[in-house]
Amino acid sequence: MKVEWLIVADAAQVVGNKLYLLGGGWDVLTVNSGFPFSYRFSVATSFKVLWNETNQRHNFEIEVFTEDGETLTKVGGQVEVGRPPGIRPGQEQRMQLAADFGVELKGPGTYAVVARLEGQEDARTQFHVVPGPMLGIRTGTEGKGGL
Repeated sequence: MKVEWLIVADAAQVVGNKLYLLGGGWDVLTVNSGFPFSYRFSVATSFKVLWNETNQRHNFEIEVFTEDGETLTKVGGQVEVGRPPGIRPGQEQRMQLAADFGVELKGPGTYAVVARLEGQEDARTQFHVVPGPMLGIRTGTEGKGGL
């Protein structure tokens, strides 16, 4: 089994193995209200399950952490994909998952989302949190390069 993709989105859900995204694929979050900042988002993940790995349980974990390695949140579990009737021998299958997260962002920086299979990192994506122009106006630091 392998991770086919990780997508950061405002909201995501999987129904009937179809992925529904709202505001998907972003990698920059602009914060105008100050830090710390509480934020809710989703991570959509696709797993490709090889023919010889069907009908077996596989452990997964999705973790969100800071550029300093501090874990903000994580979710994990097991997935198992069976072979449906009529599938061709050797055919891979896609299994999708959407997970919702709530995090407290302490400040600007780079944040990573990592997917692990059987404890090993298999995919990674990141997003950047940047202070917006309104934050400078509210704190009186506009044009001064700081918060």
